[in-house]
Amino acid sequence: MMNLRIQQPFTATPRRQEGSVSVLMVIALAVMAMMAALALDGGHMLLNKTRLQNAVDAAALSGAKTLSQVAGAANFASTTRSAALNTLLQNANATGNNELSTAVAGNPGAFAVVELSDRVYGPFSFPGPAEAKYVRVSVPNYSLTGFFWSFVQTFGTGGLGNKRVAAIATAGPSPTSPCDLAPLMVCGDATQYDPDAGMFWGFQFGDLQVLKSAAGNSSAIGPGNFQLLDFGSGGSSVRNDMAGGGSVCRNVGENVQTKPGNTVGPASQGLNTRFGIYQGQVNSSAYPPDLVTTSSNPAITYDDSVTPPQSKYQGQPVTSSGGDLTAGGNAIFDYNDWRASVAACVAGSGSGCESNGVFERRMMKIVVGDCTGKQGGSTTVPVLGFGCYYVVQPMSNGGTEAQIFGQFVKECEGDNVPSPTPVNDSGPNIIQLYKTYLNGSGTPSTDS
Repeated sequence: MMNLRIQQPFTATPRRQEGSVSVLMVIALAVMAMMAALALDGGHMLLNKTRLQNAVDAAALSGAKTLSQVAGAANFASTTRSAALNTLLQNANATGNNELSTAVAGNPGAFAVVELSDRVYGPFSFPGPAEAKYVRVSVPNYSLTGFFWSFVQTFGTGGLGNKRVAAIATAGPSPTSPCDLAPLMVCGDATQYDPDAGMFWGFQFGDLQVLKSAAGNSSAIGPGNFQLLDFGSGGSSVRNDMAGGGSVCRNVGENVQTKPGNTVGPASQGLNTRFGIYQGQVNSSAYPPDLVTTSSNPAITYDDSVTPPQSKYQGQPVTSSGGDLTAGGNAIFDYNDWRASVAACVAGSGSGCESNGVFERRMMKIVVGDCTGKQGGSTTVPVLGFGCYYVVQPMSNGGTEAQIFGQFVKECEGDNVPSPTPVNDSGPNIIQLYKTYLNGSGTPSTDS
C-alpha cells in the first residue's frame, strides 16, 4: 500500500506574526492619538475663532456707530478708536471668555488694530481721512494654548505652524427705507438728482427749508395743504409721529397721502419733545430730548409777503453756506454748531448736554415727493426719496407762525432693513457689517 503525503502550504506561526501586529498597533495608536489631538485642538481653535470674531464684529459696529456721531470733530479718530477698543475689552471680559481676556490683558490697543476709511473696501488707515465713515477692526495674531499641538508636530507635521487664529471686521452705514418718518413732505425735483455733485432732488447740504408751512403761506400743492402727510388717525397720529413714534415703513416709488389742515397743536407738541419741551399727551420717558437742545433766540421767521418768500432772522434774510446760517452778519445756531456740540457730548467733553438726551433726535426723516401737477389740500404724491433734516428751532403754536425750519443733511441715522451694498446716496442709513476686502483689491479676507 502506498502512503500519500500531502504537502501543507507554509504559514507563519503566531510567534512570527507578533512583531508585525505590534508595529501595526503602534502605528494605529499613534495615528488615533494624532487624530484625537487634532480634533481637540481643532475644536478649541474653532471655538476661540468664533468668540474672537464676535468680539471684533461688535467692536467694528461700536466704532462705526461712534464715528457717525463724532464725524467732523477734531478728535473723531481717537474717539472712534477708543469706543471700538472698549467694546472689544468688554466682550473679552464677558463670562466664558477667560482665554480671550488673558490675551487682551486689559490692553486692547496692543491686541487689536482700528483703522478708518471713507470707502467700505478701503484703503484703511489711522487716523484715516477727514470724511471717514467706515471702521475696520483686526486682530492679526491671537495665540492659543497648544494642548497636543506640539506633540502632533513631532511626527513631521511642523507645517501646522503655531496654534493661533485671526479676525477682521468692517462696519459702516448703509441706506434704508425708514419707518420712523415724520408726517411731513417737501416737494423735490426728480431731474435734479446728482449725488456726485451734492445735489439731491434740488436740495444741497445745509439748505434751509420750510418743512411745514403755516396759515397764510402759499403751498406747492395747493390751498389747504401745509405739507403734512396722513399717516394715521388725525391729530393724535400727527403728534406721535412728529415726536418720533412712526412705525409704518415707506419705500421709494410708493404714494403717500397728504393731510389737509394746519394741525398746529398736535404738530408742535410732538416736534418740541426733541427740544425737551413737553405739552399735551407726550412725556420724556417715551420721547427724550436731543443731546443738544440749543437754538437761537429770537427765532427765525417766515416772510411770505415778498416774492420769493424769505426766511428771516432779526429782520434780515437768512443765508446758508456749507451748513452755516447767517443773517446780516448775525450768526444762527445751525447744523454745524449742533454737530460740534453733539460730538463733544459723545466724547464726554461737552457742556450743556442733556443728561437723558438721545443722539440725532433733532434729525427728522421726511418724504421728498414729486408734487408735479398736484393741486388741492388732499392728494396722493409719489415718493422720490427720503430727506434728513436738522430741525433748527422749536415750533411755535401760533397759526401764522407754525412753520418748521430744517437744514438738509445728506445722511442721518435710520431704522428698518439695511441695503446689502453701500451706495453714494442720501437719506437715512443703518450701521451694518460688510464683507472685508483687502485694501480695495477685490480679494476677500478669509478672517472676516
